[in-house]
Amino acid sequence: MGVSSGLSGRYAKAIYELAEEKKILTKIVDDFNRLKKLLIESDSLSNLIKSPAISKSDKQSSILKILNKAKVQKLTVKFFGTLANNGRLILINEVIDDFLSEVSRIKGEIKAEVTSSFKLDHEQQKKVVAAISEATGIKNIILSTSVDESLIGGLIVKIGSKMIDNSLKTKLNRLEIAMRGTN
Repeated sequence: MGVSSGLSGRYAKAIYELAEEKKILTKIVDDFNRLKKLLIESDSLSNLIKSPAISKSDKQSSILKILNKAKVQKLTVKFFGTLANNGRLILINEVIDDFLSEVSRIKGEIKAEVTSSFKLDHEQQKKVVAAISEATGIKNIILSTSVDESLIGGLIVKIGSKMIDNSLKTKLNRLEIAMRGTN
């Protein structure tokens, strides 16, 4: 299994195997994606999880309330309840990421992060996915985009830990270094 080693990897592996066994993997993936979004959007939830001042049982009851309100699967509730009970809620982001990347790996999907100087529209995103697919030979590409206005042009594509950069900024930086070397 390609999950990162360590504690968060072991938790991710456990929930993966349970979800697979119960044949609710896609539902658990949806739950984890929703929870990830909640963690990004809610500072109070992130603070609750990180705060050493809040007791383990308070954290547990809070996360269970949130999950029940979000109408997630029983397995998801049980899993994060156990994580909280074990005092491991601090690992929540790593566990979610490990789990989601393991599911993607097994499905043969690859996540590509693309940074551009302007927001890519739907058509441009399709072209980027096609180009990445052609370059890597991988058909299932999940694209996440962001904008960095300091880029002069081009794209920075990150696939896993590999960075594929065809941005003008990089070319200009290389040119500047080359020119400096001739003095």
